[in-house]
Amino acid sequence: MIYDPNLTLAELAVAHPLASRVFHREGLDYCCGGKRSLEEACRERGLASATILAEIESLESGRADRLSWAERPLTELVRFIVDRYHSELRLELPELVALAEKVEDRHADKPTCPRGLAAHLGQVHEAVLSHLAKEEEILFPMIVAGLGARAGSPIEVMEDEHLEHARNLRRTRELAHDFVPPAEACTTWQALYLRLDNLEAELMEHIHLENNVLYPRALRAG
Repeated sequence: MIYDPNLTLAELAVAHPLASRVFHREGLDYCCGGKRSLEEACRERGLASATILAEIESLESGRADRLSWAERPLTELVRFIVDRYHSELRLELPELVALAEKVEDRHADKPTCPRGLAAHLGQVHEAVLSHLAKEEEILFPMIVAGLGARAGSPIEVMEDEHLEHARNLRRTRELAHDFVPPAEACTTWQALYLRLDNLEAELMEHIHLENNVLYPRALRAG
């Protein structure tokens, strides 16, 4: 697949995995909003698609391993998602809730305090745990068993929940002021925003792998 601005964000991210880094840095939603063309998405954000493509090409040209998840066995992809993303979310989300509670408690008197962030992250934690359980107990076993072609209904449910995760990410960014700590931010506050920014990037990669790689391949299998 060539570097073409008329390709969708999802198509580019599947064919060129390192494109996700560029998309996240530039605020381009390639997971739940991945069906838009790069040209359209760039136009909406006032970006030049040619510049974005040049950045992707530069990153991809340095890759030693050209094999992508679009070419590897589905069982391997499922295991990677569980080990790499699900495990990390289970560890990271409760720690982020605790950090947000500490920041709100210590800096409640400051106008820049991210009020409501801890409560929001608590809700995100509950929603994500429920989502991961559904995938691990229902959908992923079907895919591993070669029954992905029959998994249309559970996949639709997961995609709907991914949309909710995307809305939660946007709300997190709003409450945390675009993850830019104010001048008076303590070390804990700064660490919280850095980790929230990383959570957003990781969750977008996670959703992209499922929506745009795993699910379409599973539906075509069998």
